[in-house]
Amino acid sequence: MKKFAIYAIGILFLMLVSCTSSGEKTDFSIDYEKYTLDNGLDVILHIDKSDPIASVAIQYHVGSNRENTGRTGFAHLFEHMMFQQSENVGEDQFFKKIQAAGGTLNGGTNSDGTVYYEIVPKNALEMALWLESDRMGYLINTVTLSAFANQQNVVQNEKRQMVDNRPYGHNSWVMDRNLYPEGHPYSWQVIGEMEDLFNATVEDVKEFHATFYGPNNATLVIAGDINLEETRALVEKYFSEIPGGDPMQDMEPMLVTLNETKKLYHEDNFAKTPRLTMAWPTVEQYTKDAYALNFLGQLLSSGKKSPMYKVLVKEKKLTSRASAYNRSRELAGSFRVTINANADISLADVEDAIFESLELFEEEGITENDMERIKAGLETGFYNSISSILGKGFQMARYNEYAGSPSFIEEDIANIQAVTIEDVLRVYESYVKDKPFVSTSFVPKGSMGLVAVNSVKAEVVEESITDATEVTQEETEEEEIVLTPSSFDRSVEPEMGPDPVVVPPEIWSDELSNGINVYGIAYDEVPLVNYSLVIKGGHLLDQPELPGVAYLVAELLTEGTATKTPEELEEAIDMLGASINVYGGEQSISINVNTLARNFESTVALVEEILLEPRWDEEQFELAKSRVTNNIKRNVANPNYLAYITFNKLAFGEENPMAVPSYGTLESIEAITMEDLQNYYENNLSPSLASLHMVGPIPLVDIKAAFESINTRWESKDVVLPEFEIPGNPDSPVIYFVDVPGAKQSVIQIGNLALTRSHSDYDAVQTMNYKLGGSFSSFLNLILREEKGFTYGARSSFSGNNIYGTFQASSSVRSNATLESMEIFTEEMNKYREGISKEDLDFTKDALLKSNARQFENMRSLLGMLESISNYNLPFDYLTLQQEVTGSMTLEEHKSLAQKYIQPQNMYYVVVGDAATQLEPLKSLGIGDPVLVEK
Repeated sequence: MKKFAIYAIGILFLMLVSCTSSGEKTDFSIDYEKYTLDNGLDVILHIDKSDPIASVAIQYHVGSNRENTGRTGFAHLFEHMMFQQSENVGEDQFFKKIQAAGGTLNGGTNSDGTVYYEIVPKNALEMALWLESDRMGYLINTVTLSAFANQQNVVQNEKRQMVDNRPYGHNSWVMDRNLYPEGHPYSWQVIGEMEDLFNATVEDVKEFHATFYGPNNATLVIAGDINLEETRALVEKYFSEIPGGDPMQDMEPMLVTLNETKKLYHEDNFAKTPRLTMAWPTVEQYTKDAYALNFLGQLLSSGKKSPMYKVLVKEKKLTSRASAYNRSRELAGSFRVTINANADISLADVEDAIFESLELFEEEGITENDMERIKAGLETGFYNSISSILGKGFQMARYNEYAGSPSFIEEDIANIQAVTIEDVLRVYESYVKDKPFVSTSFVPKGSMGLVAVNSVKAEVVEESITDATEVTQEETEEEEIVLTPSSFDRSVEPEMGPDPVVVPPEIWSDELSNGINVYGIAYDEVPLVNYSLVIKGGHLLDQPELPGVAYLVAELLTEGTATKTPEELEEAIDMLGASINVYGGEQSISINVNTLARNFESTVALVEEILLEPRWDEEQFELAKSRVTNNIKRNVANPNYLAYITFNKLAFGEENPMAVPSYGTLESIEAITMEDLQNYYENNLSPSLASLHMVGPIPLVDIKAAFESINTRWESKDVVLPEFEIPGNPDSPVIYFVDVPGAKQSVIQIGNLALTRSHSDYDAVQTMNYKLGGSFSSFLNLILREEKGFTYGARSSFSGNNIYGTFQASSSVRSNATLESMEIFTEEMNKYREGISKEDLDFTKDALLKSNARQFENMRSLLGMLESISNYNLPFDYLTLQQEVTGSMTLEEHKSLAQKYIQPQNMYYVVVGDAATQLEPLKSLGIGDPVLVEK
């Protein structure tokens, strides 16, 4: 047999030229090897020995665009089936085997494609390839009626959670079925129609797999610490004998035009503020116009100099943020504007303001500076996208499938850099100016007066709570699986060999003379620097009667400095291609920076201005208050937020500051003055409470030199962090029910206060909880999702900080399964207290110990390590100590921990759902009558 039909070696040597006046350039390369098997499977190999791990990504060139009217949702539904079982891999074993090897895996479907991936320690690469090849070529005989019915129910619950039970969830459905003509592949949603999901058959799925899941319709990318010769041999062994399918032709673009404007509205049961979306049809991806349209979106809405910000946010105060963007896909594209309006704002006024901002755009035009700042940001964004092994794999797979070669990355970057002012103005004239559009007005129920003028009602199909569709999972005799012939015994799981030696990154530390503790890790995989300056305090230092002050201080720090207006500061950051964000959290205020390494010193100079020379801009202060106020009003419609806030109030008590979100309340935000912010800043921001965390290629000597001015100017203050009384847990369980009329799902949140991060048992309870609800293969998830099909996912977790900790078990379940789900939660927690099997403990240990190889894979995880070390005063080798706790745990210790820290009789049971149908049945749970909670 001919080993390779096509063979090529390439090096992507990228000379990314900064568009700033300095004209600096960054040299960066990605080497790869590409070849094609006789069956048509494209294979791309990339060596990256930064960590002893490997990633496997398979991009199938099939998404919802390959479906037909009346048979929608198949691509996504089939993605779920790919995780069930195959001829040589048992039911629910895909997740379990990868997790037991210390890896992680998942998949995703969009309109144009489906991708599957694993990240594993390098000794598990062969197992990952065995699993992927088995579900590519040896799955279809295992698609049984019962397994299929289960995943139909899971996907229907995913739709309820992601679409039906959230504000504006039906917006895309209304928009796309009116922007695209009937029968166009983008006229339906990836998740599909509930009726189609219910009516799908096993035969439909088998046909879909046979047509689109052949190796000739896919790209396999293997990246990481691999040996090329050995990896080629494994690919040959596991994939070469899988038959190629019928020749697949890429779909041709299907561009659309509108003859007239269409305006629709929907009264949204979950929305508390109105939203207007407008869309104009455009072009497919990777075309010259698509690149220019991407720039147009940023120029119209991104930043304080954009016309939409000036008109809608600053002048008319109709919204806190405007968003314009181009969405070009494989077959067609659309240019969209989305405005989440402030409470009680007329969308007719919003529409008028959008057109006013377009007129302003025409008047003001575009400058070369505007183009440069966008290109600078895109350069940084590119490096962020490939800062992990998996990120590189995804990029190469996508380019190969949709542009013909992984080397298209060079052309893609060149196309971005080639966009001119004339290009942007041309596409504005061609696709947006005076052109027909589709608009959707989503307004709170009963607020018809806020709908845009001349809108007609959208016929949104909403599911009945009491008659929610469910595919019956009938008991059937186990179906015999017919094995497909193979040249070797595929039922034999590959041996993994010894675990790779994991060498943790070297952590260094220092201290500046003003008291700032500095922690760092050298990282040179990409020419980026990530750093954070964390100042302890945050919401803890708010006055009890004025929660939200620390949050607003953080908001105002990036709204100009003493020498820069808000617009000038923003432009200075953008021209560096950097992001500088300040966050006000419960226990700290943090400044987070992501920048190109060559611009590190320039960002530090800006951080110095932000930190030490605040502008206290009155106009931005009022805008920030408006932004927070409207976000709070929107949150009231979010069932997950309602569950979170209700649990906190129960656990801490109404008057405890921990029961109030760090961004405050409607009453406190209205009462806060600029003087409150200035007093907080003067009294509470001190280097004695600050820690600096650095990940990147900058030496310590250069870091200290860059921060010398901050070190000299920022003087220490005597700030004492307050102590808070943490209440005990309830003596008996009570159900607290928050009514959201018409809710299609019930959000269940069960838990109590638990261990702080510094508690001696904290690491141990992480291990103990893993099999209960800490992974996909946990008892809670396997029963509620995989067995019952009630939910898209169920979890439990312990989390802790310096003041308190919590245990929580949670899920969003189909409304008419609320009672049974609550019974399952209580039953499983009580059973877990009686101990688990040796097999389950061994699985837990394998999953947690072997995953150590993935702990250091990207900049964000390394920065998180440093922040944990400084915040919780952890030793540098704390991950090693965690591993020792996990590795030494016995069955007796596991049981003792479960009995000590999982106590269902001392928990709060919070349910957010439709009280009319679900409140009364919960009385039969046996823990008293539910208490109806006021929102």
